[in-house]
Amino acid sequence: MDALDLLEAIVGGLLLFVVPGFAVARALFPEWRFRGPDGTLRALETATLSFVLSVALTVLVGSLLLGLAPGGFAAAWSDPVLEVALAAVALVAVAAGVLRGAYARVPPVARAPEPEPAGEGAWELTRELDRMHREDRTLRRRLRALSAGGPEATELERRREEIARRIERLERGREDEYAR
Repeated sequence: MDALDLLEAIVGGLLLFVVPGFAVARALFPEWRFRGPDGTLRALETATLSFVLSVALTVLVGSLLLGLAPGGFAAAWSDPVLEVALAAVALVAVAAGVLRGAYARVPPVARAPEPEPAGEGAWELTRELDRMHREDRTLRRRLRALSAGGPEATELERRREEIARRIERLERGREDEYAR
């Protein structure tokens, strides 16, 4: 293997497994930087995303080329259709990244996530519903341990009904919020 073959292998490997995915990842997440307290984590995320996106783009572009070319295509330097197409995807992604500020010295401000509908968040609602279901199970076990009837059993039944109403109210309220 001579030096030219090695160079072709390196460039081809980068075009297949790194460059298009890296350009797309930078265009999608222009606020990610590789310095600062989250720098190592962002570099690892970007490297992983670059590889996965590059493989996905290679498969997608290769499939499109196979479907469009009447006799198929050869992924070789003598007929570099796949490599040119991946380079074009990378160039478009780099241009989008430049426009979004991915390569600027000062990162763009990351957009804040949109707030959930009014009321409790999904996590808090789930925890509250789990707590109420646990309390209901505890009350059912205590009722089974008691003799039928009696003032304590009546009180436990009343508390179970109250919990059931609260659970239904929370679930219905959340469904109504999402229905809007």
